[in-house]
Formats: sequence, C-alpha cells, structure tokens
Amino acid sequence: MTDDGVVRRVETVGSAAFWAPGSQILWRYQENAGEGFHIARPVTVVRDDEDLLAVWLAPGTECVKPVLADGASLNSVPLASRYKEPRGTAFGHWRGTGVLKLARPGEPWSVWLFWEQGWRFKNWYVNLETPLARWEGGVDSEDHFLDICVYPDRSWSWLDEDEFAQAQLDGLMDPQAAERVREAGRSAVETIRVWGPPFSDAWQHWRPNPAWGVPSLPDDWDRTPAHLSS
Repeated sequence: MTDDGVVRRVETVGSAAFWAPGSQILWRYQENAGEGFHIARPVTVVRDDEDLLAVWLAPGTECVKPVLADGASLNSVPLASRYKEPRGTAFGHWRGTGVLKLARPGEPWSVWLFWEQGWRFKNWYVNLETPLARWEGGVDSEDHFLDICVYPDRSWSWLDEDEFAQAQLDGLMDPQAAERVREAGRSAVETIRVWGPPFSDAWQHWRPNPAWGVPSLPDDWDRTPAHLSS
C-alpha cells in the first residue's frame, strides 16, 4: 500500500514473480467459443506463491457479467436456447457476502468459499475451468459449465449438469473436451474424498483485512494481455 492509502498492483514477469498480499488484480473469464472476455472481477490478493493463488472478492465490487443482447439476464430464457441467444456484457456489483477464491498452479479448477451473513460458513464451490493464465494485470480462464458443491460436513454434489450437457449440444464443447472436464471433475472429487488441500487448510476460518477496501474495475478491463504464462 502506498502512502496515499491506495493499493497498487504488482506487475508480474512470466510465471516466476508473485503478487504481494493486498495487491489488486483482475480475475477474468473468456467467452466460451469466443475471443473476448465476458466476466471480469477485481479482487485483492490474499496469498500468491508457487503453491497457491488466493484472492478476495469483496462485497459490492463492480464487476462485468454476461447478459443477453437486450440487457436481460441469461436466466430469463430457457436453457435450450440460452447459449444460442446473442449476448453482450453489463456492469453490476457483487451482491451478498464476499467470496474467497483459491487456485493452485496448473490445476483445472478453482475452489471458492462462501459465507452467510455474520461469517457463518456456507460451502466450498469447485469451479471447473481451464488452468489460470497469469499476466501483468491478473489471471484469465474459461469456465467449463460443470461445478461441484462441497458442504461443511464434507459431502458433495455435482452442480449445473444440465448446463454442461446443453453446452455440448450447442457445440460449445466437443466430446473430447467434455471428457477432459469430466476427468478434471473426478480428480477434484478424489481430492474431496481424501480431504486434501485446499479443503484441509482451514480457509473457512480466514477473514479479510479491513484496510483493503473494495477494488475498482479498471476502464481497460477487457484489454488483451501481451504475454500469458500458466
């Protein structure tokens, strides 16, 4: 943090450098079968090293989200036509409590922690996705539709299997890619079964630094990085 109280982003060079705690970066998702970005979330770095990137998405953060071309919510149309409708992006703010996101280098999923009001832990959420690609302003990925919910009692369930199936029907994912996602999901389930990291690392007891505040969405949130490294 600088003398004027503003947290500056730490520039990375390749995959060898890490962001300091308190740095503000972007966590973005590329359009499925597209070129641009349709999700962008400013986050604060909690930890970044050779084993883990942990970031905090604060309540009220301005984010970019996908919408239908007329600005309506994606859920306003039936799933059978949802991925065929023209789309755009819109600005909004993260509602509810914040989210802690954890990602290990090269792993095809990230783990998100959710809390109820009053910091009552709700669940872990395994987001199946391409391994994060790092660049100087943050990290990029592509969502793979299928997810896993892990409950405080360590039980789990698949989520969004209908969306995963529809994405395949609509040509957003070929059979080979879909099988790779399923395999990634099975690997995540095995980690859950043996209760390996990050589930075993007690992140549900973590709390954000109040001095961090809420990061701002940069005007050039959709810029294309010049260099990417996993």
